[in-house]
Amino acid sequence: MFRFKPIIRDRWNTVNSLMRHGVSSVQETSILARASSSAVRDSRRPNRSFLMNLFGGKLQTSELFPYPEPLDGEQKEYARALVDPVHKFFTEVNDATRNDDTSHVDSRTIDALWDLGLLSVYVPPELGGLGLCNVQSVLMAEISGSYDLALSLLIGAHKSIGTKGILLYGSEQQKQKYLPMLSTGRVFGAFALTEPGTGSDAASIKTKAVLSPCGKYYTMNGTKLWISGGGLADIFTTFAQVETIDTRTGEKRNKMSAFIVERSFGGVSGPVPEDKMGLKCSVTNELFLDDVQVPVENVLGEVGGGFKIAVSILNSGRYGLGAMLSGTMKACIERAAIHVSDRVQFGRKLIEFENVQEKLGLMATHHYVAQSLTYMVSGNMDRGSVDFHLEAAVSKVFCTEAAWYVCDEAIQLLGGNGFMKSGGLERFLRDIRVFRIFEGANDVLRMFIALTGIRSAGKDLGELQRALKNPLGSMGVILAEGSKRVGRSVGLGGTELRPFVASELQNAAKQCGESIDAFSNTVESLLRAHGKGITERQFQLARVADCAIDIYSMATVLSRATRAARLNLPLAEQELLMTQIWCKEASDRVHRNINRIQSGSFKENYRRMAVVAKHISSQRGIGFTNPLEID
Repeated sequence: MFRFKPIIRDRWNTVNSLMRHGVSSVQETSILARASSSAVRDSRRPNRSFLMNLFGGKLQTSELFPYPEPLDGEQKEYARALVDPVHKFFTEVNDATRNDDTSHVDSRTIDALWDLGLLSVYVPPELGGLGLCNVQSVLMAEISGSYDLALSLLIGAHKSIGTKGILLYGSEQQKQKYLPMLSTGRVFGAFALTEPGTGSDAASIKTKAVLSPCGKYYTMNGTKLWISGGGLADIFTTFAQVETIDTRTGEKRNKMSAFIVERSFGGVSGPVPEDKMGLKCSVTNELFLDDVQVPVENVLGEVGGGFKIAVSILNSGRYGLGAMLSGTMKACIERAAIHVSDRVQFGRKLIEFENVQEKLGLMATHHYVAQSLTYMVSGNMDRGSVDFHLEAAVSKVFCTEAAWYVCDEAIQLLGGNGFMKSGGLERFLRDIRVFRIFEGANDVLRMFIALTGIRSAGKDLGELQRALKNPLGSMGVILAEGSKRVGRSVGLGGTELRPFVASELQNAAKQCGESIDAFSNTVESLLRAHGKGITERQFQLARVADCAIDIYSMATVLSRATRAARLNLPLAEQELLMTQIWCKEASDRVHRNINRIQSGSFKENYRRMAVVAKHISSQRGIGFTNPLEID
């Protein structure tokens, strides 16, 4: 059996070194707890989000250029020390095929995970964890995702959403009690938010927690659905409606609150695990809460603050999905590259055919973009960003869709071999599919991206309109906001990214800048045309979100490739080429989507789609028969 004792000793040597350098308290050690909560941003400070400012026609580059370098020398050495043991675990201990076939992870493998520390990467060292920052955690997730996505999710469900609520919002007493249990105590945690009938509408949960007459505990009743790791967990970050009283009006209202619920409280149960398409060994359960008595000291954060907590936990963990899938994409590309380099058809190796070259080149480029987004978001979080929620959502949407594309194309390149279980890719494809659904369904996240950005832009536009009514007293606002809009409308003063990027990327930066200007004009025109009614224009909003995703991805790879060129990295030339490829492809998509937003013919086509969809819905099916008129 593979032994991890030397690894543990080395790990704690590193921890002790960190503590000798003054990193000792929970707050100081856990960069995540200090930097991840978007809810604590000072509203008086300008928002530093590139995307939020993009919607308002402003260029904010402080969290874009230069590409983040968040790790110091000691942190890099710490990460390097973990790489080989993690690879050895997945090659010598874990058996991904067996996990998938049996829908189970054996105790030997679970014990090895605890020994290695992969289940407690964010927990501070003095409470039993590795105390990793976000970027270090990304590296571990990338490695695990290249071997076994299901086990990666089992790890992620515990270390991230199962633990982060306590890390981010727990009181000192809650942290001291529960974090050692969730690390050295080898107790699994889980996140219990979704309910039957709620899905993406998290605020409408029905689970209730009623305060006892003595004021010492809440009695909780309800049902939770699709709890990742629910069958393994004994500690749940759980959300329920609590009756509150408005101190000003005396009105009673139900407000979502967060709780730490232990299985040992009684009344916590769940049926057998769900039988899923993929992620077989990552057990998923319903959770039944029947008169569970939760002590008042187990309220997480403030009563009534549960929705903010749930959103913050999900925002701060979304980049982890991209990290896992970055590893998966890498594995898919490697298998495809081996196949097309060796396989001979029609007297030539497959790689000599242009259509194969196109597939492999775009697959590698998609992976490069996804990896760049993941390290950009996590790196900014480690540097102290609190304005990352739009960027995290973009990262989640892009990475999950890129992974599906890359894996599907890898199977296509392998042909019949890719369809066979022995090729290993079919398991990846089954496992990847749900990533576009959970932790925020991509369709919903697109609306979140578009509406959040447009709401911010609307405030800026409203401020400008108010200023124009009193021009003498508001000249600063007019000059700051109006000049940019007027300049763009006549082709002057466009967004300029070229000073930030390497010389080889000047044309790519121009393409990105032109996309930004076209996008900003489009957002403003939508606001002027629809006002608050824009929320119902979801055909247009989806294209707005796609434009934002493409623009942020372009800007991110421009930043990363520039770093590669300036550091003269070994494969800098390839990074530059992939960035040029991506900026051309993405900028073309932006302009196509803007045409779809503005075009009257496409608006009419959307109207047709709505009519057809409603008809199919009313018929509970297609409603028409085959050409023979025989069903």
